[in-house]
Amino acid sequence: MRESNKSHSTLSRRKVIVVGAVGAAALVGGAWWRRQAPDYDGGKLTVAQAHQQAKSGAVILIDIRTPREWRATGIGDGAHPIDMRRDDFVAALQSVAGSDPSAPIALICARGVRSARMSLRLSAAGFSNIIDVPEGMLGSGAGPGWIRAGLPVEKWQETQG
Repeated sequence: MRESNKSHSTLSRRKVIVVGAVGAAALVGGAWWRRQAPDYDGGKLTVAQAHQQAKSGAVILIDIRTPREWRATGIGDGAHPIDMRRDDFVAALQSVAGSDPSAPIALICARGVRSARMSLRLSAAGFSNIIDVPEGMLGSGAGPGWIRAGLPVEKWQETQG
């Protein structure tokens, strides 16, 4: 009887360890996946190109981050802040970029993940000239990002975005 209890206790501990390990792996995998930018086959710009083209009027640069992020780092010079979580995001985008779905619109976020996802969504919604800035404001595998590249930022005003 004693041997049976020991075997059952060991089996239960093993189950707990295995289930815990599987759960932890799922959490880590999910966190990793959320940080991976999807493949976007459309146009891409470096942060220096995005800044230059936004200042010259060649593209409309949209910072899709959140007000908390804008407050923390500022907004890239020449960018228009529009929080991508807005229910009326497309309408807000059109109020800045106009109603022409072929207008060149570049999207930037913190590290290029959200901008790639939003580039895919807007392209699927009929916008034909969406350009991703995969470095983002803070840098990514694509490059150092706007801030570390030393590009100018402006303080975010609460009335923006």
